[in-house]
Amino acid sequence: MSSSRIALTLLMQAAASGDRTAANDLFSLVYDELRRLAGGQMKLESRQTLQSTALVLDVWLKLIGNQAAPEWKSRTHFFSAAAQAMRRILVDAARTRKRIKRGGDNQQFEIRDDDLISDNDEELLALDEALELLRAHDPVKADLVSLRFFAGLTNKQAAEQLDISTATAERYWAYSKAWLRARMDS
Repeated sequence: MSSSRIALTLLMQAAASGDRTAANDLFSLVYDELRRLAGGQMKLESRQTLQSTALVLDVWLKLIGNQAAPEWKSRTHFFSAAAQAMRRILVDAARTRKRIKRGGDNQQFEIRDDDLISDNDEELLALDEALELLRAHDPVKADLVSLRFFAGLTNKQAAEQLDISTATAERYWAYSKAWLRARMDS
C-alpha cells in the first residue's frame, strides 16, 4: 500500500473517531482529487450553476459537516460516498431549477459508450429515478454508474474502487446502460 493511501486511511480513522484536525487534514489531502472529479462533472453538466469549487465544498459538508464521526471503511468507501454526495447535490440543483421553471423540454436521453451525458434537468432527474430502481435491483451496478457518471471515473478506475475486474465493470456498464435506457424510455 502506498504511503498516500496509508496516510488517507489513518486520517479517515482519526476523523471517524471525532478528531476535527484529522478531518481538516483529510480534506486537504483529498481536495485536489475531489476538485478534479467535480471539474469533470461540471464539463458534463453544461447547465449547472455551481462552480466545481463550490461543489467540492458542498460534497465535503455532506461527507463530514454534520456528522460527529463519519465511518469510512476505506479509500474506496470514501470516494464512493463522495460520488453519491455529488450526485445528490446535482440532482437537488436540477430539481430546484425544474421547480423554478415549472416544466421543460422533453428530449430523448442519450447514453453513449463513454459517458452518460445529460444536458438538461429532466434527463438528470429521470436518470436519478432510474438509478434508484437499479440500486434496488443491483447495488454494485448502480455504484458503477454513479462512479462513472457522477465521479467521472473510467471503467478501470471504477473497477478498482469497487474491487471488481475491469472486464466485469465493462459488462456491468453495458448492462446498466441498457437497463437504464429501458427504464427511462418507458
